[in-house]
Amino acid sequence: MKVKVVNKSKHNLPHYSTIASAGMDLRANIDQSITLKPLERTIVKTGIFMELPVGFEAQVRPRSGLAFKKGITVLNSPGTIDADYRGEVGVILVNLSSEEFVIEDGERIAQMVIAKHEQANWTEVETLDETQRGSGGFGSTGVK
Repeated sequence: MKVKVVNKSKHNLPHYSTIASAGMDLRANIDQSITLKPLERTIVKTGIFMELPVGFEAQVRPRSGLAFKKGITVLNSPGTIDADYRGEVGVILVNLSSEEFVIEDGERIAQMVIAKHEQANWTEVETLDETQRGSGGFGSTGVK
């Protein structure tokens, strides 16, 4: 799939690290480092602007290593970038650790997955088909 992109950052375009990668790393495009204190959040700009085809979205997700090792994650995970959005891609990061974290220019801060999606057409009805599970949720199928 081809996606139109404008790169106003100081860095290379996001790319897949391996042939089987689902996500591309997004890099911070900032003029000065950002110190993220414990439980603080911020939007980090990437310098990337894109035009996705209709029927696709870009999902912004945490980087597993950054989340596990430093407690830094994407707050609205996954963040959705719609096909008609033309603004700069920004990443809402939050520091869930007890230590400050410094974000440097060019640092890999999140990953982006391009995904196909459908739009639903609602059909209002009076009842729904019965299933074995029914309305059970939030752990109703057990823990083992």
